Amino acid sequence: QVQLVESGGGLVQAGGSLRLSCAASGRAFSNYAMAWFRQAPGKERDFVAVISWSGTRTLYADSVKGRFTISRDNAPNTVYLQMNSLKPEDTAVYYCAADLGNRVVRTLYTYAYWGQGTQVTVSS
Repeated sequence: QVQLVESGGGLVQAGGSLRLSCAASGRAFSNYAMAWFRQAPGKERDFVAVISWSGTRTLYADSVKGRFTISRDNAPNTVYLQMNSLKPEDTAVYYCAADLGNRVVRTLYTYAYWGQGTQVTVSS
């Protein structure tokens, strides 16, 4: 089993920055890919970014490319999402997810483990 706990969400003005963290426990963190998804009210959960177990491969949604950066530290088992130049349309609950197969992909169903989410609200 893998347990994921997100933190770092909050309220920020447009143009501001936030850094989300996801702390993992359970099975060996360094063996799996980690991703961030987000879900706005009334909308589907969308892919944001993913990073491979080694940190050498990343993939971003077009909507966040150039503004968000995903990174990881395998000791202490944490993945980060640095979000800059935030826009009101970035407002959502952000979820951390893990894939034990280390697949760097956008598809939601690939990820077997999920955190509870952290709210990000960007005011205009």
